[in-house]
Amino acid sequence: MITGILNITAELVNEPTRKGFGRGLKKAGELDENVVAACADLTDSTQISLFKEAFPNRFIEIGVAEQNLVTVGAGLATMGKIPFVSSYAAFSPGRNWEQIRTTICLNEQPVKVIGAHAGLSVGPDGATHQMLEDIAIMRALPNMVVLAPGDAVEAEKMTLAMAKDKRPNYIRLAREASPVFTSPETPFEIGKAYVFREGKDVSIITTGLMTYNALLAANKLAKDGIDAEVIHAPTIKPLDSKTILESVAKTRAVVTAEEAQITGGLGGAVAELLAEELPTPMLRVGVKDRFGESGKPSELFEKFGLTPNHIAMASHVVIDRKG
Repeated sequence: MITGILNITAELVNEPTRKGFGRGLKKAGELDENVVAACADLTDSTQISLFKEAFPNRFIEIGVAEQNLVTVGAGLATMGKIPFVSSYAAFSPGRNWEQIRTTICLNEQPVKVIGAHAGLSVGPDGATHQMLEDIAIMRALPNMVVLAPGDAVEAEKMTLAMAKDKRPNYIRLAREASPVFTSPETPFEIGKAYVFREGKDVSIITTGLMTYNALLAANKLAKDGIDAEVIHAPTIKPLDSKTILESVAKTRAVVTAEEAQITGGLGGAVAELLAEELPTPMLRVGVKDRFGESGKPSELFEKFGLTPNHIAMASHVVIDRKG
């Protein structure tokens, strides 16, 4: 089991993952002068403003032109730069997927696409801005790495790792402040999943902000006599098949949890893996083929079935299925 996880029953600091990204990008810029950045008129919202202030000569304001944003990024990459391009996920990759596909992935350019304000936690902005399909559409792109940090501390580490990675990367970030439950000592490496809690009865495989809810669900299940293993998968593609299969071989029951569409998301990736390698009773907690709504994040998580209680209930069902 991984060390460095804070006591989730204690009062934790809340911070948006986008702030961790901003700090990480500034540090990446300090470490490598080839790191550059561009934004589609959302510097403060995406926290790329920290880089802009530190390195104004390495920042480009593209304006509200997301297709141009990523093609400029691809051009910078061909000249040996390491471009980070940021916007809201609803617009990038929501609006410019074809340009990401053709100019970045097809040409294997190491552009880092930052999709901020993703998921239901955008809250009152409503369905148009609650990007829930980004994991699915970016997973489908050849050569693309897909990432979702669990908290702001991990987002900072993730950004530094992205700057060193030679592949196209996509990171989804949240607007809402969320609990910081990892520490500087908690390991992170692109392509790795981590056992945040060991168990033998069910494997709860999760990503992004839902990992905190999964840990709370595991505590609730323990009171019911169920020993849940929680696997945090900050890298959704490439999926850490080894860690997942080792856990599932032990528990023989799986629940996935994500703040995104279950079709093609983390749940889809795990289902594909298990269907080919280790058929197992499984349930997917996430958004089920519907658009978001305007409301408080807590209200939306309850309505869409993403709370710790929902994860715990799914675990009970899948354990019953395995007999």
